[in-house]
Amino acid sequence: MGANLDLIRATYEGSSEQNGQNLLAALAPDATWTEAEGFPYAGTYTGPDAIIAGVFHRLATEWTGYKAVAQTFVEDGDRVAVFGEYSGTYNATGIAMRAPFAHLYRIRDGQIASMVQYVDTLLVDRAVNPA
Repeated sequence: MGANLDLIRATYEGSSEQNGQNLLAALAPDATWTEAEGFPYAGTYTGPDAIIAGVFHRLATEWTGYKAVAQTFVEDGDRVAVFGEYSGTYNATGIAMRAPFAHLYRIRDGQIASMVQYVDTLLVDRAVNPA
């Protein structure tokens, strides 16, 4: 395993608190975090404060039992891809979901420079906005 893979793996494989601390420490000051179009938090957030407020604080307060379980990691130079599954129950509707995801990270100087999310947004939307 390379250093880039180890950096990203450390943001998935501990407790939620450890993962959050490791992520915050790994983010470059100008890191960008892109949530997929159609995802409840769609858009690009720049910098650790915006990423935490726009994505992770909302996940922690709007969902019960929300998890991103990584199943596969792939490293290719300065890029690391993570494949896994989201799960959780959306508080406002009480509806649970499970959805496959892929995250593509770019590492620069030992820090996360960017992350782009790919996810089956329909499965998430069914929990957030039931018909």
